[in-house]
Amino acid sequence: MIVARSITQRKRLNSKSTSLYSRLGRKQRIVSAQHCANKPEKEGFFLLLLMNKKQAATIKEVAERAQVSQMTVSRVLNDQSSVKETTRKRVQEAMRALNYRPNIMARNLAGRAGLFIGLIYRNPSYGYLSEFLLGALVTCRLLGHYLIVEEPLVDDNMVDFEQMEKRFLDMSIQALIVVPPLSDDPKLIDTLERTGISFVCVSPKLNGYTGPSVRMNDRDAARDMTQHLLDLGHKKIGLIKGPPDHRSSELRYAGYSDALAAGGLTVDEKRVVSGDFTYVSGIQSAKTLIDSGDAPTAIFATNDDMASGAIAAAHQAGLRVPEDLSVVGFDDTANASAMWPALTTVRQPIREMANSAIKLLAQSVAQSRALLPIEVQKLTLDYELMIRDSAGPPKQSD
Repeated sequence: MIVARSITQRKRLNSKSTSLYSRLGRKQRIVSAQHCANKPEKEGFFLLLLMNKKQAATIKEVAERAQVSQMTVSRVLNDQSSVKETTRKRVQEAMRALNYRPNIMARNLAGRAGLFIGLIYRNPSYGYLSEFLLGALVTCRLLGHYLIVEEPLVDDNMVDFEQMEKRFLDMSIQALIVVPPLSDDPKLIDTLERTGISFVCVSPKLNGYTGPSVRMNDRDAARDMTQHLLDLGHKKIGLIKGPPDHRSSELRYAGYSDALAAGGLTVDEKRVVSGDFTYVSGIQSAKTLIDSGDAPTAIFATNDDMASGAIAAAHQAGLRVPEDLSVVGFDDTANASAMWPALTTVRQPIREMANSAIKLLAQSVAQSRALLPIEVQKLTLDYELMIRDSAGPPKQSD
């Protein structure tokens, strides 16, 4: 990048850049011209960007600089333990000095164990997605896999299965993680089975699904959280459900109903409202419950994003949490312990589910490559109640 700040400098620059420009290839000249057209002259400044691409460093050059064999460089790239630490450091220093970047696709095609794993989602809960993505990225990095994230949506929130299948083939995706609610979509599951791609479903609730999966027991977890509120003395417990296309919404409602029934109470449907797993829907749903004329003393929001919204709605209404209104959530995302007051919630092992899903995929692909029978595993991970500051005994009537 060359910048001229005066008319004289500009003339010298134009002369010099013309010589350089003439030596560029046709495609590079086109790119340079496009950049110049997008950077018009302003306040005496003239900018010319020359796109002169430098040849990438090769593994042979790294080996020569580090004074080792190319096989040794390959062993360092593959993180093999047979390389001496002093040699490993020398190779890594050579890579940094040459700005060497391994060709990921080429290594994969050459028989590397690393997989290109796709993750498809259609989930409005940013907290859940953030936790799952972090878990997946960490595991992929540790195991040498690569993660490609896709949101296969078209108009009216319908999945374009034909386009999705084409993209998977174009990107050479070898395995796939399907998170809810897509893991409950029978048409999607049929499409994946037809392509023959290895995939694992997270928290699937489809009847008859026989593939590998990772889940937790949503119903039991919701029952235990509702029981916690009952143990604190609450009898008027409101529930903010999730969207109907998430089977977890149904299961968490069932757990809530189970706990009330065990305590000799019946579900008052006026205290059950539906959100969509977003912060805004939590505010709106909590306002509905608070303004109902028979407000609950506790609200169980069935994910943390909606619980955050419920606490905001309580503050807007002049209610103290938990003194005037208890609020609990579900998931234990990062925001749960950071908000005020800290949220009592169900810890769903989201990162662990991502970790387990990737390991199941790697095992499935390895068995397929070895022409071995594929062992289908269905893992159920443990949940935990995280008791914090947002729930307490109900306020005593004067």
